[in-house]
Amino acid sequence: QVHLVESGGGLVQAGGSLRLSCAASGNIFSGSVMGWYRQAPGKQRELVASITRTGSTNYVDSVKGRFTISRDMAKNTVYLQMNSLKSEDTAVYSCNAWTTRSSPLWPLYSWGQGTQVTVSS
Repeated sequence: QVHLVESGGGLVQAGGSLRLSCAASGNIFSGSVMGWYRQAPGKQRELVASITRTGSTNYVDSVKGRFTISRDMAKNTVYLQMNSLKSEDTAVYSCNAWTTRSSPLWPLYSWGQGTQVTVSS
């Protein structure tokens, strides 16, 4: 069973930074894309960043230039560096994966608790 555990969230003032981590219980990078999602109360979960096994990245327009996704394959961990945080970034952040032959709408693993990011304005 593969488990994903998110950490690194917290309370930060607008303009500040946080670094989130997503640790996997096993090797999850082969044949998959890793992504960070976020969900605010009353809103749908949205994909904000993704990274492939070869290191190619994509971001939702609202975080481009501010967020950076990276991974350490030896540690089975994906990171999300968040800079210049805004109040609208407040959400529960979760990680997941999908195959290169599928879509981020069909993640491979069950959702965990995620990590709460709260940006004060």
